[in-house]
Amino acid sequence: MPNIKIFSGSSHPDLSQKIADRLGLELGKVVTKKFSNQETCVEIGESVRGEDVYIVQSGCGEINDNLMELLIMINACKIASASRVTAVIPCFPYARQDKKDKVGRSVSLQSRAPISAKLVANMLSVSGADHIITMDLHASQIQGFFDIPVDNLYAEPAVLKWIKENIPEWKNCTIVSPDAGGAKRVTSIADRLNVDFALIHKERKKANEVDRMVLVGDVTDRVAILVDDMADTCGTICHAADKLISAGATKVYAILTHGIFSGPAISRINNACFEAVVVTNTIPQEEKMKHCPKIQVIDISMILAEAIRRTHNGESVSYLFSHVPL
Repeated sequence: MPNIKIFSGSSHPDLSQKIADRLGLELGKVVTKKFSNQETCVEIGESVRGEDVYIVQSGCGEINDNLMELLIMINACKIASASRVTAVIPCFPYARQDKKDKVGRSVSLQSRAPISAKLVANMLSVSGADHIITMDLHASQIQGFFDIPVDNLYAEPAVLKWIKENIPEWKNCTIVSPDAGGAKRVTSIADRLNVDFALIHKERKKANEVDRMVLVGDVTDRVAILVDDMADTCGTICHAADKLISAGATKVYAILTHGIFSGPAISRINNACFEAVVVTNTIPQEEKMKHCPKIQVIDISMILAEAIRRTHNGESVSYLFSHVPL
């Protein structure tokens, strides 16, 4: 493919390399360093004049540093006369702060809550990004925060493929959403597998702490598959797994697009009753897998690579909403 350059930020070089290998391209030369006062400095090591530039940087690890690095890389390419700059952000940072939410907060605090996802959208646009490619936004309405095109890809086709290949009893399973917000995602997967779905209603007293859970649906003598877009401290999915076992489920799997796994997450998963916790590689998982044998990874680099190829060639990406590229 002529006139295309792919650069990797420092958040997930392994995924960037897989995308470049899939496209048969070399990653562009870029040097990232920090001054002694922790300012980020980025130097693009090759010409991007007139090129279609793709910068791969996930919202994980040192999120604020990685976001700043991405903004600087976009701006560096833009003022070096790149014809178009696309930010490939597999896990969008600050996506959970997408509205003023009164749940778990006093009314006085709720009225002054930030909408940080909108702020990040503005920063990306102002830095010079012409297009965003991301995956499984926490709320798909975040696309409306941008005045530039956003392709929100879905891990769903890869999840369906994994279920059919790795869960022998998948025809006798129930797809479960651990909260009301994920009901739409879960019903879509259940419809495509032609199986039942269930919902867990959770009540929180404060953020990251679940007070009470109520199961809506039947999982008796069935395999239960919890599906969500992300898991952070894993309190919710571990509570949900216990609830499903006590409700009569024979096995419990969890399938998550973004495995953040911060704080006590790994020890909670190790102590929980999961057969497996399956995540995509939008966030690096190698270190966490060493400490938790239950974690398994679905590679989604081919979906992102195909989205880049189709975008560069001016083709539709809607095929990727329902198919995993071969």
